[in-house]
Parts: sequence; structure tokens; C-alpha cells
Amino acid sequence: MAIRVVVAKVGLDGHDRGAKVVARALRDAGMEVIYTGLHQTPEQVVAAVIEEDAQAVGLSVHSGAHLTLFPRVVELLAAAGADDVLVFGGGIIPPEDVATLQHQGVAAVFTPGAPMGEIVEWVRANAPVRI
Repeated sequence: MAIRVVVAKVGLDGHDRGAKVVARALRDAGMEVIYTGLHQTPEQVVAAVIEEDAQAVGLSVHSGAHLTLFPRVVELLAAAGADDVLVFGGGIIPPEDVATLQHQGVAAVFTPGAPMGEIVEWVRANAPVRI
């Protein structure tokens, strides 16, 4: 069974090239990828994750709102009983914020220049198995 991943652009950020590149790499690696498009609220992202029965969600932010938006998605997933969903992020995220995000439940953060193969293998190795 293929890993199901939602890739989402959270917030008012209008730059989605990186999210689309990651989505394509995951898809090309055999995963089922649902791309939500631009300007998604955390509530919309969590609704998509639940509706699609996704095992993972990749969040992308370039607006600087990652310390607010990423933890909100984690919080809403937990409230929906979906705290087993693997949450990872990417975008323009200062190195000093990565540990904070991980402490708040974001399993990994990939910044510009991260090799697509590294992201694919990380998702494969960490996505929860669904039967």
C-alpha cells in the first residue's frame, strides 16, 4: 500500500514552487500525494489529512509564520485523534527555529537545497504503516 502524503502551503504565503517540487518527488517515488494548493488554513490542512486518510503531512511556509502555523496543525491533528500523522515542514526557516518546531511536534524540517532523495527516504522511513 502506497504512503499517502498531504503537501500543504499554510498561511498567506504565495510561493509554492518548493512544495510542488517535493510533492512531485514523493509522487515519483510511488507515494500518493495530495497537494492542497496555496493559502490553506491549519484547519483546512487537517481536514484534508483526515479526509484523505494521510499518513504524513508536509507543510511549507516562506512567510515567517512557521512558529505559529506548524504547531497549530500539530495541535489540530491531536484534537482530531490523528496524532499518529507524521508532520514535517520546509521553507525559509531559520536554523535556530528548527529545535523549537521539533519540540512542538514537527518531526523534521527541510530547508532550501535539501536533496529530494533525502526527503523521500525520510518519509519512507518515518511514515506510520497503515494496514
